[in-house]
Amino acid sequence: MNPLGRLPHPRTSDETPAPGAPDTFTVTRATLDDWHLVAEWAAAEGWNPGTGDLACFHPTDPAGFFVGRLGDRIVSAVSVVTYSPDYAFLGYYLVHPDHRGQGRGLATWRAAFPHAGTRTVGLDAVPAQQATYARAGFATAYTTIRYAGRPGGATAPATVAVVPATAAHLDAVAAYDRQCFPAERRAFLARWLTAPGHTACVHLDGGRVTGYGVIRPARDGRRIGPLFADTPEGAEALFDALTAQLGPHDEVLMDVPEPHRAAMALAASRGLTPSSHTVRMYTGPVPPTREDRVYGVTSLELG
Repeated sequence: MNPLGRLPHPRTSDETPAPGAPDTFTVTRATLDDWHLVAEWAAAEGWNPGTGDLACFHPTDPAGFFVGRLGDRIVSAVSVVTYSPDYAFLGYYLVHPDHRGQGRGLATWRAAFPHAGTRTVGLDAVPAQQATYARAGFATAYTTIRYAGRPGGATAPATVAVVPATAAHLDAVAAYDRQCFPAERRAFLARWLTAPGHTACVHLDGGRVTGYGVIRPARDGRRIGPLFADTPEGAEALFDALTAQLGPHDEVLMDVPEPHRAAMALAASRGLTPSSHTVRMYTGPVPPTREDRVYGVTSLELG
């Protein structure tokens, strides 16, 4: 499935073209080094990526990251990360400001999208692009609101049920995560829970995982994601544990699905306020998840 049309005009290759043909546009799979440049573009757009995101994101599907090159210069990018035979996620759809309005982004999309095969594809659209994605066959599911601020206000009662995540929790966390995310992603979580600067906590009930959360450093402040829990009380306890060691001037950002009123109430009760929003969209049926447990999404780039 390729909702924006058949494979088009640019030459598509797994190899980086040799320099010396400045007017030749090609689409190639991106290396991790290539993607560091794309991450800088994302930061310039105000996306505020996590400082260690790439080392966790790229190995999830190394073949799912694409760049458009004009000669030997990267001018466009998109990722189409496959999680399972049924589900993929599209992100990082970017064109360098000097090369917009020339069809580079669309050509990159068309060359990359077949990587999804017949999978349902999800994405988080900025409002300005929502209509474009709708014309391409994506249907709106819900709005995600980014809450930001310095944590304060109410706090949950101290509980021994929240403990730091360890390697011993990985299998149980991955099983819990699968109830909240449309695909199994154990290998990703093994990186996400333990990446430098990341703090991960689990909520336990009788030794059983009933929620977990991760906080990580971003370009500005710290981002919480995911934050999954069985109950509002569990989500509150996890939020407070994740933010307990922050200073009084540290800002926290969390992307909250708008349909989840308890999640929005949690963010507001901790002193966070809406700062921006995106729109979650899909091309087809989404594997069922426990949306009532999603208090904060993992990321807007990989779902």
